[in-house]
Amino acid sequence: MADTPAIVLVHGFWGGAAHWAKVITELHRRGHGRLYAVENPLTSLADDAERTRKMVRQVDGPVLLVGHSYGGAVITEAGDLPNVTGLVYIAAFAPDAGESPGQISQENPPAAFENIAPDSDGYLWIKQDKFHESFAQDLTPEEALVMAVTQKAPLGSTFGDNVTAPAWRAKPTYYQVSTEDRMIHPDNERRMAARMNPRKTVELDASHASLASRPVEVCDLIELAVRETAS
Repeated sequence: MADTPAIVLVHGFWGGAAHWAKVITELHRRGHGRLYAVENPLTSLADDAERTRKMVRQVDGPVLLVGHSYGGAVITEAGDLPNVTGLVYIAAFAPDAGESPGQISQENPPAAFENIAPDSDGYLWIKQDKFHESFAQDLTPEEALVMAVTQKAPLGSTFGDNVTAPAWRAKPTYYQVSTEDRMIHPDNERRMAARMNPRKTVELDASHASLASRPVEVCDLIELAVRETAS
């Protein structure tokens, strides 16, 4: 149906669009054919938001934006486009105006904060031997190894980029909290969710990589958002 929103998936730090693999296949199995996944450069919030806007503009009709991790900051910044009908946050940052992911993290540091290391070019990496326990402790060692080796490091400065006008203040929102998240403190997730007054909040006993470890429940929330934001 033309009035059913297309789904645009936005990845976060330390991974690319393929982090959504299990969500993509599950949504496709459920009959969702209009699926898109942005590949962001992770060079600045402005760059990533503009890349996301470009993809949204290419989609005919309404769009539901779904962001994981730092991708939540991206959809917060890019979600002001008129065809965006709603925002879904999956263990994600949802900064307010003048806030950055780094600022939020410093207020309540996550458990694996010390396992993030900068390189000589200014990019931030999760130490490979710490990736499983830090990012995806509820995935198999083999799955976490692939994520660790293929991780996409952000420029460190991106952590400090502030949101300007948060789209969640004007659009319907949905939030999934990962109660065992070691990359964003679960209490930070709960606080960010509560202040946006979402239509639905779901807590999963999951790692930061809930999009890979709990794709069925994540897709349940996305489907709810699709139904409720269809025009």
